[in-house]
Amino acid sequence: MGIEQAVAPEAGGALRVPRARVVPLSAPPPSYEAAIERYLTSAGIAKSSARIYRISLITWGWMLCGEPAPTGPARRNAKPASFDLTTVDDPALPLVLAELAAARADEMDADTVNRELTIARKAISWWQAQGWIEADPTIGIERRPAPPDRTKALSKPQITALWQLDASVREKTFWKLLYESAARADEILCLNVEELFPADKRGRVVSKGGAVEWIHWQSGTAQLLPRHIAGRTRGPLFLTDRKAPARTPTLDICPTTGRARLSYRRAEEIFEESTRLLANPLARPEDCGDKLEGWTLHRLRHSALTHDAEDGTSTPLLLARSRHASVRSLERYARPGVDAVAQHVAERDPAARRKR
Repeated sequence: MGIEQAVAPEAGGALRVPRARVVPLSAPPPSYEAAIERYLTSAGIAKSSARIYRISLITWGWMLCGEPAPTGPARRNAKPASFDLTTVDDPALPLVLAELAAARADEMDADTVNRELTIARKAISWWQAQGWIEADPTIGIERRPAPPDRTKALSKPQITALWQLDASVREKTFWKLLYESAARADEILCLNVEELFPADKRGRVVSKGGAVEWIHWQSGTAQLLPRHIAGRTRGPLFLTDRKAPARTPTLDICPTTGRARLSYRRAEEIFEESTRLLANPLARPEDCGDKLEGWTLHRLRHSALTHDAEDGTSTPLLLARSRHASVRSLERYARPGVDAVAQHVAERDPAARRKR
């Protein structure tokens, strides 16, 4: 970034030191949408995070041009707002944006709102560093207090029931791979066919920080993968059911089928809808509307690590398998579940031992 300064005399001959003017490092992008792509490709954003970043920034784009962001089913098919990036410097925008962000926060969970705000601020900061904009209209918008993560591991019988669901080969492969690898869902969805090594039951993923790491799976995934891949040799591993829309990035399109990479949002919707009866065992099939909630994809990773800990896997191996940076971040995953504690107590019951 360059900084230009000029010294001009004030009335009476005194010198005035003016405010520095930021000179753009490169030509500003022609639109907000183009600015998003420049940010994602040039700011060192990991491939596993880029899709989530893009969705969040597109959502914020509506609010940055003074309109409410689409929610629910309307959000999936909404086209990105089209406007000049310099609109962000409008001095009236912060007040309008604060009202729109507050209205959206009332409709969404705190974790989603906070994640989207963080992503927007990172992008704005990068655009400022390029000299494309000067203002940050998100100043004054506060993060929402989020409840502590109470995610619980699924029991082993619940995992068994999941495998028995009547689901497509794509879903079965995705769920089995998530559980057996204990990987993050966005890492799995970013996998390409050419990044798999079936003979070694492993795959190469890009982690949160952008590092290249390995995930490993077991026989369940190994049996399903050939049926799911169906002879494809490259392109996204998990695909949508339809042809890719015109705006889809080339890296997210299968060169064989022309279909797009499956999104996290859609994968989460399918899993949640498919598991409503399992999550609510007393409910009837006709009750499975929006009032009942199913499981989240994150619970598969949580469950895999918890079950490993219950089976006696050492902490170093759990750290390597989960790819956490510290034991502290692993703690909530390695906590044994209710069934494991009950079994532990029963096995050490003196009366039960005498009956043997």
